[in-house]
Amino acid sequence: MEQSLEALIEEARTAFAAAADPTALADAKARFVGREGELTRKMKQLGALTGEAKATAGRALNAAKQAIEALLTARQEAIEHAELEQRLAAEAIDVTLPGRGLGAGGLHPVTLTIARIEAIFRSIGFDVADGPEIEEDFFNFTALNTPENHPARSMHDTFYVDGTDDQGRGLLLRTHTSPMQIRYARTHRPPIRVIAPGKTYRVDSDATHSPMFHQFEGLWIDTNVSFADLKSVYVDFLHQFFERDDIDVRFRPSYFPFTEPSAEIDMRFADGPLRGRWLEISGAGQVHPNVVRNIGLDPEIFIGFAFGSGIERLAMLRHGISDLRLFYDNDLRFLRQFRD
Repeated sequence: MEQSLEALIEEARTAFAAAADPTALADAKARFVGREGELTRKMKQLGALTGEAKATAGRALNAAKQAIEALLTARQEAIEHAELEQRLAAEAIDVTLPGRGLGAGGLHPVTLTIARIEAIFRSIGFDVADGPEIEEDFFNFTALNTPENHPARSMHDTFYVDGTDDQGRGLLLRTHTSPMQIRYARTHRPPIRVIAPGKTYRVDSDATHSPMFHQFEGLWIDTNVSFADLKSVYVDFLHQFFERDDIDVRFRPSYFPFTEPSAEIDMRFADGPLRGRWLEISGAGQVHPNVVRNIGLDPEIFIGFAFGSGIERLAMLRHGISDLRLFYDNDLRFLRQFRD
């Protein structure tokens, strides 16, 4: 039996070496040590032996089994190592190639415009305030002297949301950033100089309007502030923002519930595609006495002016953009134009 077992071990060695992949090796394993394998059949023949002959044959079969299993394990490891080497070679990184690098991002044009506006007003002593976008009806309308029947309160213009504040007043998505004027002025003492940039919401959508857009509101309250100060501040802002002094500005009489007198501010360029065309750029006016009272100040002592402008509109005029929706389409071809 010893001679036949040695031949079986060599035969297994040859078969395992010829197996090129795990599937072929599994077939070879079944041939020798499987349920119907040659070594298994020899072990079944032990039942016909007795005594010392059976013990001797059993020891020889166990030794042969260990030898075949050792050959099998060695071949498994060799195949696994070869597959790993092949995969590493296929996935190898050529370190001599130039690196790909990370794509450079950039700030959104609206963000850049807000930063520019803030820098200009900070340079003349204005603070910058921020506040909630889900606002109370009181701060969005009532405190700003907006009557109960004013069209702005209609569902056609305002997004109302479920819920009420601690006093049972309604909640809404703010339609302007003017509520921050009230909130800021209630926590600061005059002189008050502040702008409030941020998102606002109205039921409107077309090439020049969006349901969500950005505004910045300005407020200056003191004991000796005039309409002349309003004109000086806003005209100087336009000159700095557009980096040109040849901008004509006019103030047209208008009406807003939170200012009295009120004005629409128009501008026109001396050259370019919009040369000679008057463009509405802001609403403004002297703060209404009722608003001064709602702030908690005496309108017989304190006076001020307020103004509000659309940030996207300013960006569109500065960069010659014709469609507001480009700001929100996330088209990288458009956005990359504003990268530094």
